[in-house]
Amino acid sequence: MSEMKLPHDHGRDSAQYLEHMPTREGFAAVAEVYKLLGDVSRCRIFWLLCHCEECVLNIAAMVEMSSPAVSHHLKLLRAGGLIVSRREGKEVYYRAADTEAAALLHHMIEQVVHLTCPDEA
Repeated sequence: MSEMKLPHDHGRDSAQYLEHMPTREGFAAVAEVYKLLGDVSRCRIFWLLCHCEECVLNIAAMVEMSSPAVSHHLKLLRAGGLIVSRREGKEVYYRAADTEAAALLHHMIEQVVHLTCPDEA
């Protein structure tokens, strides 16, 4: 990358970070993940699925929502790669994806609300 001259010289070489800055597409991917967790219900469902694998009806009961509403949130979380599902007969079970992004988001939720995982307590 060619040397960039910023409009104001504050005595720092801030332009050096531009060569390491992710692309707009990279930041868009990050924003999409945060958008998924920008909804309280999805955040609660995701946190729950970080700790257990459950079906829609049980998730709905646990978060006190209708199963169609939970199904909608699950669809978005799955499309965003934060959860995965498996079918066993007629039942579909959901759990958090085994990815670094899902683990980091789980950790972030717990840090923000000063919570300790039930598994770690």
